[in-house]
Amino acid sequence: MTEQISVLVVDDEPVIRAGLSAILDSQADITVAGTADDGEGAVETCARLRPDVLLMDIRMPRRDGLWALAELRRRGLTGAGRCRVLMLTTFALDEYVDDALAAGASGFLLKNSSYEELTGAVRAAAAGHSTLSPAVTQRIIEGHLSGRRQPSDQELARLRDLTEREADVLRLIRDGLSNAEIADRLVVSLHTVKTHVSRVLTKTGCQSRAQAAVLARNTLS
Repeated sequence: MTEQISVLVVDDEPVIRAGLSAILDSQADITVAGTADDGEGAVETCARLRPDVLLMDIRMPRRDGLWALAELRRRGLTGAGRCRVLMLTTFALDEYVDDALAAGASGFLLKNSSYEELTGAVRAAAAGHSTLSPAVTQRIIEGHLSGRRQPSDQELARLRDLTEREADVLRLIRDGLSNAEIADRLVVSLHTVKTHVSRVLTKTGCQSRAQAAVLARNTLS
């Protein structure tokens, strides 16, 4: 029997909460354990239900997603072996992206992400991996362009462990392509791309696609 991933959905808009819940509940391996409409409700419900993944809007009235993320972290409710937090936003250029990632968010998705991106991000978060929408990844890369630097010896050593195909995948991550777009570009299956991406993150020591993209920007031609 497939192990269930429990999810808490938090958004101040009832229609959004209902839509996200319906998408996630339609998956055989995902169950929506509960919902909340602001950051305070997110913290209280998370403490009570202890879900595997918290899918939460970053912009909400009263207590927002950043406040909730900080409070969850203070209470020791997030992190390895605990709840993983995926942040949602309408804007790829949301100024809170960096703050949310620095505060320990496992991923950042746009609300117009596809069903596949949404459910895939929930599964990745539950497995302890980081996920960023390709649009958000590109925004973070562009934010680091002015600070481009020479790669360290350690970074170059990690890259030498990559196969030629894995290096190709890393370049495409750098360029902001999604897994599906990488599969089309390299003419391979989506499963193969996911395997390559996982190996790239493991070998480079990167915790997310954004980290890998910045590394590639500094090291690969």
